[in-house]
Amino acid sequence: METTNKIQKIIGNQETFTNIGLLIFRLIIGIFMLTHGLQKITNFEMLKAFFPDPLGIGASTSLILIILAEVGCSLLIIFGIFTRLAAIPPMFGMAVAAFMVHANDPFSVKEIAFLYLFLYVALLFLGAGKYSVDYLLAKHLTKKK
Repeated sequence: METTNKIQKIIGNQETFTNIGLLIFRLIIGIFMLTHGLQKITNFEMLKAFFPDPLGIGASTSLILIILAEVGCSLLIIFGIFTRLAAIPPMFGMAVAAFMVHANDPFSVKEIAFLYLFLYVALLFLGAGKYSVDYLLAKHLTKKK
């Protein structure tokens, strides 16, 4: 029994690894998607003329909405603020990209949209983990009860 405790102290416990994994997962997906959104901001004037409008709300509006999803939600995800809710807009955006914008394209073209879509689905189910603002908020709200 004592040997098991020593080993756990050296390598950590499963909960710690899971929470570190969730932190890394959030940082990677958030930072990678943030770069997509920042590129769209930088090239906004050029993109707004021909950006896809699959929902029929106008190219500029579609571009603004995807920028909000890719930049705003990525920042929330990186810091773990309302993580599950923040995963929904980019998840929707990636679903639109995969199933509507690239519907007739080969799989290799829509593969990245599918990849992001399912990463956001996983994040929706997994949540932010212990190393997040969500955890601190939940801890604070639990103390007040």
